[in-house]
Amino acid sequence: MASSCGGTAFGHKKTNLDASPAHPLAITIAGMELTWYGHSCFRMTERGVLAVVTDPFGPDAGLGDLPKLKADVVTISRDDPRHNYASAVASAQRGEVYKVTGPGEYEIGGVFIIGVAMRPERKSNSQKCTVYAFNFDGLTVAHLGGLSFVPSQSQIDALETVDVLLVPIGGSGELTPAQASEVISMIEPSIVVPMGYNSKDSLNKFLKEMGLTSIKPQEMLKVTRSSLPEDTQVVLLEMKR
Repeated sequence: MASSCGGTAFGHKKTNLDASPAHPLAITIAGMELTWYGHSCFRMTERGVLAVVTDPFGPDAGLGDLPKLKADVVTISRDDPRHNYASAVASAQRGEVYKVTGPGEYEIGGVFIIGVAMRPERKSNSQKCTVYAFNFDGLTVAHLGGLSFVPSQSQIDALETVDVLLVPIGGSGELTPAQASEVISMIEPSIVVPMGYNSKDSLNKFLKEMGLTSIKPQEMLKVTRSSLPEDTQVVLLEMKR
């Protein structure tokens, strides 16, 4: 990848790709399944469409090893070993894995992806990155990737309506629990899935920010548009290895 918000991207391509087999630890949303592999790496599939992997991490990231992942599309939010190890992903179908590494609008295999550039408005140590919104048959999942600062409202508005928000909470160059809570209040999603944390301390601080004490991690959550909660709901996923 050439830069944190640029690089090779294959957009506006329509293909007929079959989704890969579902995994047991997943959120299921109107036929779409979301599995967490640690940090900000997820695998999303929609039955009969395609599979997407977000932010695969490399062996130098200090996060352990990823299992073998197969997908049709891989998205990279930031040029960092914790987010950019695209070679960890093999093609789910015959042919190449489409790499999306920067802002833009993409249509791939019936799934619409919007990449929004996130850059701090003031000079700071915060790194720019790309946030992606995936529209799976009318349900939108926003992946904040390696976001390390609270964006402006105009940057948030570019994501449009978000049903499921994947948000980093661990600090260490990404959003802190307090910042994550602020971003959630700006986006107002129906479901929040925390990511990017390696300690119970970060998770407990985030839950406290959200007015919660503890939540039992779930293996699977089934959601349809008609069953989305009126108030924001936090869901913890078990990490699949």
